Amino acid sequence: YLARKFFYLWAKMTFGQVLPSKARCFYDQKILQKAFGEWKEQWTVCREKKLSLRADNHYRHLLLNLIFKAWRAYVCQQQGKRNKYYVAESHAKKQTLLRTWQRWLDYVGVQRTKHGMQTVALAFRERSCLRISWAVWRRQHDQKCSGHKMNILALQHWAQGLQFRAWLQWRELYLYTQNEKQKDTRAVTHHQHWELRRCVGAWLGYLNLHRVKKRQNELAQEFHQSRTLRRCFSCWQLSWECRRRIHAHRGDLEKQAARIALWRVFAHWKHYVVLCVEEAQQCELAEKHYKCHLLVLQKYWNRWKSRL
Repeated sequence: YLARKFFYLWAKMTFGQVLPSKARCFYDQKILQKAFGEWKEQWTVCREKKLSLRADNHYRHLLLNLIFKAWRAYVCQQQGKRNKYYVAESHAKKQTLLRTWQRWLDYVGVQRTKHGMQTVALAFRERSCLRISWAVWRRQHDQKCSGHKMNILALQHWAQGLQFRAWLQWRELYLYTQNEKQKDTRAVTHHQHWELRRCVGAWLGYLNLHRVKKRQNELAQEFHQSRTLRRCFSCWQLSWECRRRIHAHRGDLEKQAARIALWRVFAHWKHYVVLCVEEAQQCELAEKHYKCHLLVLQKYWNRWKSRL
């Protein structure tokens, strides 16, 4: 203990206020500080690289998550629209079939009614024709019967004195009756021909009317089909335009979101660069100060060595 005490006193008187051990400790401390500064700088660079990699991975993960969410929403929306379109198309087909079936039933009912009315009219016409012919024939038969009776009475009354005259009169009457009979036959034949011609004309008019109605129904059906197709095409075109606009708007929103995200990343990176520059400037100033301090220490160390 005394030897160490006197050694310290001798070293203090010999070397001055600063002992070699303290100088060595100070030198080791400054060496450690310099090594620690360089290690800290390397560690900061590595940390910045790790942070940049983590930021890039986080940004990619966030973009992929946003893209996946947008894609899933778009797929759900498209599936919903497709289901609605299928339901609307099936409903439209059912409504078209129902209307066509109702119109066909109405047309069949009208045709049946017309056919029944035509049958009744034909039967009524035949009965009317038969009734008229029967009345004409009965009247002629009555006339013939009455004429025959009158002839018999005339012959019986004028048989003795006027046989020749009666025979002439009978002959004239017979010729007259034959002419009347021929006239009646011709009249009946003419009436039958006229009735047949009128029936044929009415039947031809009915056929023409039926053809015209059939053509009108076909034209109406074609017009309805073309109108339905035009309306469906216009609805599909409107839905396609709306879908295209929505898709374009979604693309613009995605581009704007990507621009905003890039702007935010650029702002963070710019702020980080500014901080790094400030920190580098501070480190450079500290290093310059440390170098100046080392130069001062070296200057004093050289003076101390020269004095020693």
